[in-house]
Amino acid sequence: MSSSLHPMLNVAIRAARAAGAIINRAALDVEAVRISQKNINDFVTEVDHASEAAIIETLLTAYPNHGILAEESGSTHGNPQSDHVWIIDPLDGTTNFIHGFPVYCVSIALSVKGRIEQAVVYDPTRNDLFTATRGRGAYVNDRRIRVSKRTRLAESLIATGFPFRKGDDFPTYLKMMGDVMQRTAGLRRPGAAALDLAYVAAGFTDGFFETGLKPWDVAAGSLLVTEAGGLIGNFSGEAGHIEQTECLAGNPRVYAQLVTLLSKYSIYGSAPRTPDERKERVSLKKPNGKAAADAAPTDAVDQAFEAWSGDAPAGDGPAQP
Repeated sequence: MSSSLHPMLNVAIRAARAAGAIINRAALDVEAVRISQKNINDFVTEVDHASEAAIIETLLTAYPNHGILAEESGSTHGNPQSDHVWIIDPLDGTTNFIHGFPVYCVSIALSVKGRIEQAVVYDPTRNDLFTATRGRGAYVNDRRIRVSKRTRLAESLIATGFPFRKGDDFPTYLKMMGDVMQRTAGLRRPGAAALDLAYVAAGFTDGFFETGLKPWDVAAGSLLVTEAGGLIGNFSGEAGHIEQTECLAGNPRVYAQLVTLLSKYSIYGSAPRTPDERKERVSLKKPNGKAAADAAPTDAVDQAFEAWSGDAPAGDGPAQP
């Protein structure tokens, strides 16, 4: 399979595996890992830095004229004027890692003129390699993956992330969580957004939503989701999730229902922008008295669902966990 991969995806895979090897070695003795704190509840380790350095070296050796946006160094590397920009998170789920909780990953995406073209999410604990090239589908360990086909939110398993930074809007998130929990089969918080999106792409979960995200949290996962037949955007169902701080993803039908449920909380696009406007929007009801979350999906989402709901190609069903 590797011989048929896009050359840039092959390089990204090499970089992800190099980083994963560093992470796995460190995981053998987590107590010995040096940890520092970027902000309250926001940690970084020497493993993050070593993993990032390995990724940057691999990418710039192959493509010295490309740019790199890296989480831990907080800056760009290589050519800042390049149309090709790698967006990397060397260890997504650092808090999980330092506790020995085996849910973390390496995330690498390539943006070309502002559009994600290549994606790798690598789980070194399970040796699961999620990959995607625009227009060629999404894969895990060389096997084609598709989003789930569940159509009812009540039967769906949804992943999320909890706010943890000082100044985060905890009261609003609790309202969001309450809205989702009472309408779904379950809500999970694994703790690594890139892996959460990979799991949506593979059909392990049916949807995902989170606030407070950065480009490196969602860049690779966003391409996995769309190449697996899913939809991704902000809480209003609009584009711009990579540059914004909120992200919503799912199979088309579940995505549509989550948009109608969560759009009132969006601070982007056509949603209310100020706290007062958002507070007013949250309390809005439809004329018949039903909550806004019961509204019908938009035409655009309905059209996407119609395209998705046909029979998937042979071998394209959800991967097995």
